[in-house]
Order: sequence, then structure tokens, then C-alpha cells
Amino acid sequence: MGKVFRPSNRESKILSKIESSKEYARRKAIQKIPDVLDTLSNALAMKLVETGLLETTNKTSIQAAISKRLDILTREDDFDVDFKVAPFRKLVAQPDIVTLYLTAFVVEDLINHKDVVDIFGDDLDIYKCVHKQVIKHLS
Repeated sequence: MGKVFRPSNRESKILSKIESSKEYARRKAIQKIPDVLDTLSNALAMKLVETGLLETTNKTSIQAAISKRLDILTREDDFDVDFKVAPFRKLVAQPDIVTLYLTAFVVEDLINHKDVVDIFGDDLDIYKCVHKQVIKHLS
């Protein structure tokens, strides 16, 4: 039989603060995207090609697709974002929402782009590559 969790007033306040701080960090990360939209999309497209995770015939169109998706992320509601990242939520212990969203985009949508030849590596490799660029530009 499972343990019944009945948080005390103090515990519920702490849990509430943790949840609200996570939501605050999520909102702040998404709000910073328009400031670094072009540089982030350029760096990400270049890094995916350089590391051999993405084979393409036209890097510029990949950069434009990433830029368009980042712009969509800034206007999307929480449910749509959560739905998009749901298959990748358990990829790492404390995932970054922008990195998860871009990883999901690369794995699920960018593979069907007309200029993409193939995508190599597993989901974690792509997440790590994307995360390095996101942290570099959004921190």
C-alpha cells in the first residue's frame, strides 16, 4: 500500500515556491528568445552540421527553420509546449525547456525538412549539442 502524502502548511509552501520558481525560470527563458533569435538559430544550425548530427544540403534553410520554430515557441501556450516535449521529458534529470523543445523539433520535425539528408546520433546526443548552444546564448 502506498504512502499517503499529506503536506503540512510549511511543506506545501516550500513545494509551491519550488513550482513557482520553475515556472518563473521557464517564462524567463522563453522571454529571452527574441533577443537572441538569429544568433541562436545560426549557432545551432552550424553546430548540428559541424558535429555531424545533421546532414543537409542547405544550412541557411535549416537556420531559417530553427529561427521560425523559436519564434513559434515565444507565442505558443504552455499546453502545446508540454505536448511537444512530452516524449523527451525523461531524457535528462533537470531539462531546460528551450533545449527540450528544440530537441523535439530536430528529432520529430526537422527530419522531414526538404533540405535535410539525415539526422545522426541518439536523442541525448542531440540534446547535449542543442543545450550547449542554448546555455551559451540564453544565459
